[in-house]
Amino acid sequence: MRMSPRIPALAVAGVLAAASLTACGGDSTSASGDKNDSVKIMVGGLDKVIYLPAMLTERLGYFKDEHVAVQLLTEPAGVQAETALVSGDVQGTVGFYDHTLDLQVKGKHVESVVQFSHAPGEVEMVSNKAAGDIGSAKDFKGKKLGVTGLGSSTDFLTKYLAVKNGVQTSEFTPVAVGAGQTFISALQQGSIQGGMTTDPTVATILDKKLGKILIDMRTPEGSKQALGGLYPSSSLYMQTDWVNDHKATVQKLVNAFVKTLKWMSTHSADEIAAKMPADYAQGGGAALYAQSIKNTLPMFTTDGVMPPDGPATVERVLKAFNPNLKNADVDLSKTYTTEFVKKAN
Repeated sequence: MRMSPRIPALAVAGVLAAASLTACGGDSTSASGDKNDSVKIMVGGLDKVIYLPAMLTERLGYFKDEHVAVQLLTEPAGVQAETALVSGDVQGTVGFYDHTLDLQVKGKHVESVVQFSHAPGEVEMVSNKAAGDIGSAKDFKGKKLGVTGLGSSTDFLTKYLAVKNGVQTSEFTPVAVGAGQTFISALQQGSIQGGMTTDPTVATILDKKLGKILIDMRTPEGSKQALGGLYPSSSLYMQTDWVNDHKATVQKLVNAFVKTLKWMSTHSADEIAAKMPADYAQGGGAALYAQSIKNTLPMFTTDGVMPPDGPATVERVLKAFNPNLKNADVDLSKTYTTEFVKKAN
């Protein structure tokens, strides 16, 4: 399948129903006979546990069961995945819900169609060397802190934690270091003193005794403590116009993802890990990868439904530091829809 020239270096994680994509000389007609049932989805890091439902849905065969051909692509940060959606390179993004608010005030209308989680799943780590100087977010001042990318959700959350604790965003330096080995290397080399990341990177850092956890937002309780409420994060979001024009296809996608969330809620971390690609363990081994899934599982919803107070929490967090949102009127009702998850459930 020919890739868009704007994303030539992206790794193709998987193509479902490949025969249906090529059977008609490149026509994208799927087995259902609907030419719109072929979808590209960009994920802000396919190997991150917070976005696990994307690949797991493919591995369980649920996209195929719904007769929708899904091509999963990956970018290291959510902000880059967002860019691919806005530019039209893909039809959907698996990333943080907070991007829908940020984009709305920029005149771009996107919406979450299925909500994977009600907590960020993020962890603020500090290196062992800097642990004596950073005991809480109050100590961010003057520090270099890793984020996946500037303008990413890890960037958003780091800035909120700083401002909430009396540190202005101009008083520390966010450094784009990605996730996985690039994050770990930056921590080891001292180019950052700490940073926000997810599993399995967290599990690897702890296993190698390279740092410690400062703030843990992998559970609803952790989210409430750090952010003052449930924080809907990983989701499938799409451009609103595309959703309205392709409701049957969106429903198939949501059906598949809701099946996965329900499957996850009734299976152990070991069983989930066994379904995932072996290289997602990032060299830490199967047991460590399963443990990282176990630690992160509480962040996921069981039905794909947006938590009632979640959007308001996200808006409050973003307005605390984002000048574009601070005085903007955000229509939260246009940042997500429950139309498809209600039918799926």
